[in-house]
Amino acid sequence: MLTKLWAFLNTDIQDLNWKQAGEMTKTGTDAAKAVFDLAKTVKEQQPKVETLKPYIGQISSLLDVLNAPFAQIVKDTIPFAPLAITVLKLVCDVTHQEPSLEQCVALVSQVAYLESLQVILKETPDLLDRLGEAPVSDAIAQQIKRLGDLEIDDRDARKAILYFHESKLATAFNEVLQARLQQAGLEANEAQTLTDRVARKTDEYMPPALAQVGDGVKRLVEWYRLGGREVLEKYLSIDDYLTQQIQTRPLEKVFAEHFTFRDIYVPLKAQFIQRDGDVDKDKEPVELEQWAKDLLNDDQKRDRVMFIQGGPGRGKSVFCRMFADWVRQHEHPRWTPILIRLRDIRTLEKDFEETLRKAVDRDFARNDPGWLTDRNIRFLFLLDGFDELLMEGRTSGGLEEFLKQVGRFQESCKDNAEKEHRVLITGRSLSLQSIERLMPANLERVELLPMDDALQERWFTQWGKLINADPVHLKTVLQDEQLPDRVRELAREPLLLYLLAAMHRDSEFKLEMFEGTAGVKARDAIYNRTIDWVLTKQRPEWLNQDITALQTESLRRILAEAGLCVVQSGGECAPVKMIEDRLKGDDEAKRLLEEARSRLQGDPLRNALAAFYLQPGRAGSGSVEFAHKSFGEFLCAGRIKDSLADWAQPGIRRQEFYIPTEQMDWEIYDLLGFGGLTPEIVEYITAYFDICSDLFDAEKIVRLFKRLEHFYVRWCDGEFIDAPPENLPQKKMRLLKEQLPDREKPLGQRQVDVYTGLNVMILLLELNRYAQDRNDLKEQIIFYPNGQVSEGEITSRLLQVIHYSDCLGHATFTDLAGSFLACANLTSADLPDINLELANLTGTNLTGANLASANLTGTNLTGANLISAHLACANLMSAYLAHANLAHASLYSAPLAYATLSHANLASANLGEADLGYANLQDIFWDKNTNWEGVQGLETAVNVPEALKRQLGMEEEVRGEE
Repeated sequence: MLTKLWAFLNTDIQDLNWKQAGEMTKTGTDAAKAVFDLAKTVKEQQPKVETLKPYIGQISSLLDVLNAPFAQIVKDTIPFAPLAITVLKLVCDVTHQEPSLEQCVALVSQVAYLESLQVILKETPDLLDRLGEAPVSDAIAQQIKRLGDLEIDDRDARKAILYFHESKLATAFNEVLQARLQQAGLEANEAQTLTDRVARKTDEYMPPALAQVGDGVKRLVEWYRLGGREVLEKYLSIDDYLTQQIQTRPLEKVFAEHFTFRDIYVPLKAQFIQRDGDVDKDKEPVELEQWAKDLLNDDQKRDRVMFIQGGPGRGKSVFCRMFADWVRQHEHPRWTPILIRLRDIRTLEKDFEETLRKAVDRDFARNDPGWLTDRNIRFLFLLDGFDELLMEGRTSGGLEEFLKQVGRFQESCKDNAEKEHRVLITGRSLSLQSIERLMPANLERVELLPMDDALQERWFTQWGKLINADPVHLKTVLQDEQLPDRVRELAREPLLLYLLAAMHRDSEFKLEMFEGTAGVKARDAIYNRTIDWVLTKQRPEWLNQDITALQTESLRRILAEAGLCVVQSGGECAPVKMIEDRLKGDDEAKRLLEEARSRLQGDPLRNALAAFYLQPGRAGSGSVEFAHKSFGEFLCAGRIKDSLADWAQPGIRRQEFYIPTEQMDWEIYDLLGFGGLTPEIVEYITAYFDICSDLFDAEKIVRLFKRLEHFYVRWCDGEFIDAPPENLPQKKMRLLKEQLPDREKPLGQRQVDVYTGLNVMILLLELNRYAQDRNDLKEQIIFYPNGQVSEGEITSRLLQVIHYSDCLGHATFTDLAGSFLACANLTSADLPDINLELANLTGTNLTGANLASANLTGTNLTGANLISAHLACANLMSAYLAHANLAHASLYSAPLAYATLSHANLASANLGEADLGYANLQDIFWDKNTNWEGVQGLETAVNVPEALKRQLGMEEEVRGEE
């Protein structure tokens, strides 16, 4: 129920009839006099309704006293507390019931505030002298009068009891008092400081004043004293969180548009995913929101983590903000939604509950050790972006451990009545490739689907309403057969559909833009056109002048540098100063910025950054982050592409044709010495080789490869890390510490060196893979990570690289480079006891390699060439060996439990003493020379060929057991 601050005496309690017929509420000094007279009457006479009526009906609130000079307020030392107590007791006597909490707080807050003001003014006589006898103005007198109609509800009342200075009442009182103080002669900042002091001191006077009001309120105050205050604080903290962090998310603007996410949002559909990562074809697609609602309230699946995966721009984050608010509106307090961007988690704690506490960072979590075991509160934790845990050196091993923590937490909530919480987590599918087989078993997985025709039509309808135009032409263009199939497919993804629609709205969409695009090149083309569109068409008016001074191409260079800085900073946000510092090394950009700065007011760099989809970073006002992660990754790839193009240029002297210069050595460290390149960034870079054919013709690509290869060999030999100070790794380390002073864990010299070398290896592996599909390059570009060797020779270069990398932490090499080893040439590699767990070795040539006792758990070796490979005692549990060529390979005593060997070639392989328990042997090939002696686990293996059973006498064993 809403209660007015003072007017409730005349409206809510009509039996008292305080106001006489035709009586008007006084204002200004007359109102102040009425308060003084009321106080005098209460002090000198036995209070009766008839005695007080003439005064109470004339005033709007006790704060009418502020109409008087401040000196009079202090001089008369009016005991304000008895006024409220007397009035409330009279109300109780007449109505035969105690006043409500709202009514008590409405009156008591006035006297507590005025007592606080009196005390502070008495303690500062010099200030009181300055305030003097200044009369109130008519405007402020009216402002004071309006306080009587201020409405509060139960929540406002309780918050005022807990921390008055943050309450709705304090905001209203402070506004009036500050205005009165300024009118009396104080400067604005001085008046604000004094007002804040009064409000905060009011906290001292509220409980004792309330305790005198009545038994009911007295019991409430006692409840607070005995710990109820902390309980109420927790609930109010949760309410504030929901209001500030959940309710506002759907109402945020979409990039630079005038409309919100709620305006354009269309519910999505998803398909079920099996534990091995394959689509569950036995189940029909579901509406994502309904799936989440059903699972949230399914008591039979309380141990299941709601797991949503999907590609970039599919709508995962928007779903989280929309669903969190739906839960707030329709399920709270049955369920309380907590939305956490995982990119904001700087440190993963060993205890998942501690990670949650620090991520929430609110009073209800921070100051209550039992916040997760309160039977009255069930949280739904929406963890958005598990792939972003990979940034800043965070590895897939870290992601695997994080997901296991989530799984264990959800399991612990199943049978614990004090902890019945649920977890919903989202992220990119690509980041799961290397850990599919090791993910928790209690994930209820779905993958977001592109929009179907019905959903896309619904989106078009909403778009038409927002731009006030018929979307029929847009639909026609997107369905035109001249548009490449891949672009039409991408137009079913929410982010890219918006970009295409917005460009079409601004007459920037033309079919010929996308001619010849396919695969990732189509996404590249859309992002490229988006940059042109944003920088030339969709920009704020105030930026026009800056754009004139800073040419569009220069802006693209600035944005590319911003993309690199965001990725180097950890994939979240980057300090503007870091971008500025990097641009100082670009003579052309520096010249343009200085020219623009001399001609324009303000900061042209910040204006340029604001032109694209950048927003203030969460790290503070001096930082920026991209509104969507994909933009930063794409621009970072563009920046790397620019340097690759530079490095592919001819040298000055003929003998330098394939030799990198000292300048190139430094540029490599500066560009790549920050952390592992993500698969998304590498995809964009590779696409540029075809898109920018003028920059990367065959001759230039060969030159680039040779120079990077030369750098890689020198890096493997330790040339850069062993150079005297200040060497290149040290220089990059120093610059990163200067540019990112607030980084929680700054990169050290070894980390910079390892990341640089592995990133160069990744680029070389991609160049090798790209060249094998081009007849004009396949013979000129062959990368040997382990070094090229003569027949029969064994080399350990890669072994040394792996051990060097892993000195930074367990499985660092596999986590950063393991997913890029597909189709690599590792002939005769000496890799005993090595850890390549979860690596992608699909199609890799490991002929004659020594992998004895290596850890290959969960490794993808599909189609790998393992002829004559030495795999004795290698751990191949859960490995994918489908279609692998293991002819003449030694698998002696190798654990192959749960491995997939379907269609593998085991001719003349040695499987003696190997463990094949639960392995998949569908359609394997073997011959008379394959050694099966002592093999174990065949009785539990699946799809064992009948011929093999007969050969090994397994059928007789089975019949004998029967």
